[in-house]
Amino acid sequence: MDWPAIALSLRLATATTIVLLAIGLPLASWLALSNRRGRWAVDAIVALPLVLPPTVLGYYVLVMLGPRSPIGRAFETLTGSPIVFSFTGLLVASVLYSLPFAVQPFAAAFAAVDRTLIETAWCLGASRLRTFARIVVPLARPGIIAGAVLTFAHTVGEFGVVLMVGGNLSGVTRTVSISIYDDVQAFRHDSAHATALLLLVFSFVVLALASLRLKRQWA
Repeated sequence: MDWPAIALSLRLATATTIVLLAIGLPLASWLALSNRRGRWAVDAIVALPLVLPPTVLGYYVLVMLGPRSPIGRAFETLTGSPIVFSFTGLLVASVLYSLPFAVQPFAAAFAAVDRTLIETAWCLGASRLRTFARIVVPLARPGIIAGAVLTFAHTVGEFGVVLMVGGNLSGVTRTVSISIYDDVQAFRHDSAHATALLLLVFSFVVLALASLRLKRQWA
């Protein structure tokens, strides 16, 4: 069993979840509570990874972050190393690929909050930020938890995007899904079965615990 790959996947999933909580909550709030024109276009862009083949998304992320791109050149100038085939590149790709798994549950939870409570808080002098932090977020907590859990579980099982952007560098970019693929290609079926079974059990336990917690909170 490839423990470095498992550890890397858990580290990547944790970092991706944290980043998407930071950027996904404000974005989901805007999508759910804003009435501005053009919101449909942003919503479609957020949902694009759900229907786009992972290899297509991975290819364009690779082009966007490659050494010939402005972003890639700027990153290499600042750090001395390329962003592709690194953990940072994996993180960027994972954030983009898991974006709808975080934003859509967040937005659905925010949209379900009683609008009257929000408007009452505004009338009492609360700022939009304070209203969001003290009223909207606590009431939408089950949806936020669901989005975070889906993001984490989805990132652990990523394959196509991380392979395109990160390659297959042991201890650096080889995730657990790539490790399973390598074992199957090398006819190491016992190792592949052990790792796949561990991933299956882990995913089931995480989703089951999240589901139980959500049912208790909604009860």
